[in-house]
Amino acid sequence: MDKNNYVVGIGEVLWDILPEGKKIGGAPANFAYHVSQFGLQSRMVSAVGHDKLGAEILEIFKDKGVDNLIETVEYPTGIVQVQLDDEGVPHYDIKENVAWDNLPFTEKLMHLAEHTRVICFGSLAQRNIVSRTTINAFLDAMEDGNGQYKIFDVNLRQGFYTREILCDSLERCNMLKINDEELVTISRMFGYPGIDLQDKCWILLAKYKLEMLILTCGINGSYVFTPGNISFVETPKVEVADTVGAGDSFTAAFIAAILRGKTIREAHRLAVDVSAYVCTQNGAMPKLPETLLEKNF
Repeated sequence: MDKNNYVVGIGEVLWDILPEGKKIGGAPANFAYHVSQFGLQSRMVSAVGHDKLGAEILEIFKDKGVDNLIETVEYPTGIVQVQLDDEGVPHYDIKENVAWDNLPFTEKLMHLAEHTRVICFGSLAQRNIVSRTTINAFLDAMEDGNGQYKIFDVNLRQGFYTREILCDSLERCNMLKINDEELVTISRMFGYPGIDLQDKCWILLAKYKLEMLILTCGINGSYVFTPGNISFVETPKVEVADTVGAGDSFTAAFIAAILRGKTIREAHRLAVDVSAYVCTQNGAMPKLPETLLEKNF
């Protein structure tokens, strides 16, 4: 195993039950899949149940060529009922006490953590103490510095978060990915609601000593903040099928470009183009066209 070469998504893997049928999903799973499309050594870390849905997930990752450490545990495989509104924006009903809530920390996970360069984790998978403890143990086992990125993709869902979980995750990460609605929610919780979005970002960047902060604002564009600098890219107008997984593909494309030595501006541009393409496709894990993948080489 190459030292510090792995890009890991850790947390929920599940079935999104969409109007047209079920599709594999979960933010870290989407992230790991899209990273793998850019030719990097991605790993998905999660858990499924001893059931047909769990077996299907393992088969799909095998078919898509995404390496994983997915444990099989004594809880049902996670499902989410997804309803799309008139704009194609998803609304979720996430079932509780499922396999990915009960992810054990194993020797294999410890070994992977010691060889991981980038991890992407969220708040949703920390709703249960078992998986929260495992995620924190993984983060603690990773090296700091040397181009390591600990990406906290906030991913607020259904009230499955607390101020304590958010604060702890912000303390442990060095890169934050957040959308405009999540930023408003967190600002209210943390006591600075009245200032504009950019000022909120500068406060978070400084308070938690972040290397980067990505703010996505849907059709209103996206920003990447670094100490003393800001990149803004407009969102292209596309025919939206649904927005499921678009943010995860943004994060994956951005970090893939950074690891390849691209500038923040180049990485930002690629991330916007990739997420716009994902919005034109159904589901969270479409195959990306070669024209987009070639931009990262």
